[in-house]
Amino acid sequence: MMVAVATDPSSTSSNDKPRRARRTRMTGAERRQQLLEIGRTLFAEKGFEGTSVEEIAAKAGVSKPVVYEHFGGKEGLYAVVVDREMRRLLDMVTGSLTAGHPRELCEQAAFALLDYIEEYTDGFRILVRDSPIPQSTGTFASLISDIATQVEDILGREFKSRGFDPKLAPLYAQALVGMVALTGQWWLDVRKPKKAEVAAHLVNLAWHGLDGLEPKPRLIGHRKS
Repeated sequence: MMVAVATDPSSTSSNDKPRRARRTRMTGAERRQQLLEIGRTLFAEKGFEGTSVEEIAAKAGVSKPVVYEHFGGKEGLYAVVVDREMRRLLDMVTGSLTAGHPRELCEQAAFALLDYIEEYTDGFRILVRDSPIPQSTGTFASLISDIATQVEDILGREFKSRGFDPKLAPLYAQALVGMVALTGQWWLDVRKPKKAEVAAHLVNLAWHGLDGLEPKPRLIGHRKS
């Protein structure tokens, strides 16, 4: 008589066992960076108020307590994102100021801001919004002030050499940097004309003033795009 023997799945060879997808566990640093990138994208798209901890956690595939563990909440995450973007833009602007001629220095500063807008669009969208965090220094106005401080020294030397009052350098620095920054906000969405042309017109206005505007401004530095 033949006896039917039921096959025990656990007795099959290892080659026949169904493979389970292995989930790679992130390190604390990797998880923090992931949350920063997700938060950065959502804050740029929806703003601070429109972004929730629940959505950040869901995008990361974690629970809400993980977000609180790393940043103490949405406010903490936002503050770190803003701080990183401010330092990135400030470093790009100050690092670009290498020329000797003041007009080319203006060109370099304009290009640096436009480069940042082009390469780090999400970051710029976050910076141009007023920070919702009380007593936060992470505002676009404070960033502009930091950049203007760098430009102030350059203008001060130029004013002194031309016989102008160097005490007016801070005023002109704020005016020049503010002009470039506001133009950058406009260019963020329209992206016309091309970056080099925008930079040329900005420097044209800054260098010549309305009375001495060139009809077809040109760039004098080595960079043309």
